[in-house]
Amino acid sequence: MDLNTIAGYRLAHTRDDLHLAPGERLVAGGTWFFSEPQMDASGIVDLSEMEWPALEYLTDGGLRIGATCTIAELAALPARPGWRAQPLFGACANALLASFKIWNVATVGGNICRAYAAAAMVSLTAGLDGVAEVWRPDGTDRRIPVAEFVIGNGTTLLADGEVLRAVDIPGSSMRAATAFRKIALAELGRSGAVITGRLDEDDSVVVGITAATARPVVLRYPSPPSTARLRRDVSAVDGYYTDPLGAADWRRAVSAVLAEEIRIELVDGVTR
Repeated sequence: MDLNTIAGYRLAHTRDDLHLAPGERLVAGGTWFFSEPQMDASGIVDLSEMEWPALEYLTDGGLRIGATCTIAELAALPARPGWRAQPLFGACANALLASFKIWNVATVGGNICRAYAAAAMVSLTAGLDGVAEVWRPDGTDRRIPVAEFVIGNGTTLLADGEVLRAVDIPGSSMRAATAFRKIALAELGRSGAVITGRLDEDDSVVVGITAATARPVVLRYPSPPSTARLRRDVSAVDGYYTDPLGAADWRRAVSAVLAEEIRIELVDGVTR
């Protein structure tokens, strides 16, 4: 897209460089920004020179994902002992249905901040209890669970001047068994429902619903729920929506079916 409203471009190297002038917009990979007109933007501040590490290991065995980490870098996450959740990273990356060119440019932070209902990185990080670290313009930080950070289709809790710095995945989530289901009306279409499941070390179960709902929904159980309990809870969720890629009642129904498949997979994995 030829953005003929853009009159300025600068690279950010330090936190002070992230203070925006009127009309400036932060860009990481830019795969969404350059895909359509940006009539209210007159300048670009490029995050690519901030030199944030793509991936870092946390002391509790967890993972820090830098906001400028590309989808390709995340999909190639090196294996570590005990990281049973690792298959979920590849599954969610592939749910993005993007070419290798997009994978090597699009960023995890950009996908989360764009906050589309079908954002694959929201599915991943919300399902693993990821916590967003947000830089405030006054130099302080705040931390928000990704499941709460996204509040609607294309809407987040980011205030003016705030920047997503990273997402931290706790070690307990990385050590959990996981499962993944996705459905779309077209074979290569945008996700109509994405369901993630997690069985933690303490036998608790977490089920994430994204793409089918306008914002992430996370259901938690102290032990594996029954079929009836899970179906009832998934069906009762608010926020299923209708658009050209699926009706709300269809999204509700398939989410219940996929959640049950995940429940069976996780329980079977424990009892085998």
